[in-house]
This record gives sequence, structure tokens and C-alpha cells, in this order.
Amino acid sequence: MALRAVVFDFGMVLTGLPDAKAHAQLLRLTGLSGAELEKYYWMDRHAYDEGKLTGFEFWQSLCANAGLKRSADEIEELTQWDARMWTTQDPAMVKWHAQLKERGLKTAVLSNMGDSVHTSIMRAFPWLNDFDVLVWSYELGYAKPDPRIYVYTLEKLGTRAGETLFVDDKAANVDAAQALGMQGLVYSTIENLKAELVRRGMDRELPLPG
Repeated sequence: MALRAVVFDFGMVLTGLPDAKAHAQLLRLTGLSGAELEKYYWMDRHAYDEGKLTGFEFWQSLCANAGLKRSADEIEELTQWDARMWTTQDPAMVKWHAQLKERGLKTAVLSNMGDSVHTSIMRAFPWLNDFDVLVWSYELGYAKPDPRIYVYTLEKLGTRAGETLFVDDKAANVDAAQALGMQGLVYSTIENLKAELVRRGMDRELPLPG
């Protein structure tokens, strides 16, 4: 079945690495070590991505879990630095998206994301509006790897699962897409993506990145 669409994760696929300066500010404001911040950061992140928590509520919860007492102003600052940490982009992947559009393929972003990060990236990256479909988990109330979010994306694109390639940095998310019949690639680097597209013969249908 010929490919008609490519669906991208946002974080660590269309983005570069998390912004180091913003991460340093989170460490400074919390007083936590890197390992401690990592531990508490992911405790409620899925709930944030599902829209069960706002960005402010997420940081309130993190501080409570870590035994930290922070003012409302400090929590708001943490929220803003968190959003900035994910407001990065990978120019090579953004360029590949443009190549796909030029080739006539449909494209989508399917991302687990909370409200504050979403606001930040939409303000910073006008190229996001060049995608045919944008799916943000917090707006739906469920997140990857919930099958519903893939079905929703396919319906919005108007493509069948087998006609759609999904690219994500997390294997569990790709596995969930493939379970529905989508084609899937686990992303690590643009070089590996290019090699995998060639290995699968997808270079006959898609322009190669890089």
C-alpha cells in the first residue's frame, strides 16, 4: 500500500535536545539534583499530557512530591522554564517535512504535550502551521500510546493506517501505532532515519532527509 502521509512526534523528533539553559534553571529553582528532578518530573507528566493537570498544577504537584515549598510566582517561573526547555527545533527534520509536503504527502504532528509547552511552541514556530493536522494530547484528554489518539489522527488526515508512516522516539508509541496497522519508525538520529528508509525501500516513495 502506497504511503500517503507521515505523522511526526514533536519532542526529540522535530525538536533538538531539551534546552540546556532552561534545564539548568529548573535545577536552580528547585534545588534538586539532576537525578532527583528526573525522578519527580516524570511522576505526573502523563497526567499533564492528558490534560488532567495544567502546567502550573503539574509544577505544584512536583514540588509537593519533592517536599518543596515554593510560592505561586516561583511555580509560574518553573512552568515557563519547562515550556522553554521543549521550545527547540531540529532544522534538518523541519526541512524534511517541507520536502514531504513538496512531494504531495499529507503530514501531521501527534504529540503528548501539556498546555504551557503547546502555547510556547506555537508562538515560537510558525512552521507548525504547515502541517495538515496537529494533534496535542492535552486537548483530547488521552495520550500515546492510547490507541484512540492514533485513530483520531488518521481520521483527521483522511488516510488509512497502512498508508501512514508514524515516526516517534519512543518504541512503545511506535508499537501502539503498528498494532493498528500503521507503518512505524523509532527515531534516534536523522542519519539512522535515512538509513532505515533506504533499508525498507521507502526511498522510492519519500524524499530522503539530510
